[in-house]
Amino acid sequence: MGMKTIGWPECHLPEWAKELNKEEQQENILKYLEEIVLRYKDSKAIKYWQVENEPFFPFGECPWKDESFLKKEIELVKSLDSSREVIISESGEFRLWFKAAQYGDIVGTTMYRRVWFKELNSYLTYPFSPTFYKRKADLIRALFKKEVYCVELQAEPWGPALIYHLSVEEQEKSMNLETFKKNVGFAKKTGFKEIYLWGVEWWYWMKEAHNKPEIWEEAKNLFK
Repeated sequence: MGMKTIGWPECHLPEWAKELNKEEQQENILKYLEEIVLRYKDSKAIKYWQVENEPFFPFGECPWKDESFLKKEIELVKSLDSSREVIISESGEFRLWFKAAQYGDIVGTTMYRRVWFKELNSYLTYPFSPTFYKRKADLIRALFKKEVYCVELQAEPWGPALIYHLSVEEQEKSMNLETFKKNVGFAKKTGFKEIYLWGVEWWYWMKEAHNKPEIWEEAKNLFK
């Protein structure tokens, strides 16, 4: 929750907020966080609060970045609900997670395997091994005494355009049943205690709109 949240373009500003200056936007973001926390803090469905999404990673179309304001956001959330830990997330592939560990109670990392690189105009499969993630997590535990979870395991396509602009054939170049199984197996080898899969809406859409229930059915086996 915050200005920078999951899903392109990452920073989701309502039209009315785009007309405000930075200080006014920040005032409204704090009001927004307060409303969310007070509304849902008694819900058993809430396990953690994640404040912003990859706030230190320059990805997405965002008007500004302000680490001092991020600290204010975290302090506000913790003052409203001291019973839950706060997750701060980082890019799994391009960061060491130190800043996330300094700010959050828990470090959340992304884990993407096959993505579209517009700079290369082609798909790229990251060469990193499960040990790459495990060693970085070990470093965070040793230096900061904090846990690392995978908060975003790739389980949906990442292509040259938004999913709904891609053909199913193009989508399956970066995510299909075989890739899904490999990604889950890869994530398990990192040893992370908690792994959250990203793509459930896409699995359902493939099942309902395209009569391709394979990933949906495979995913059901994971959650039995």
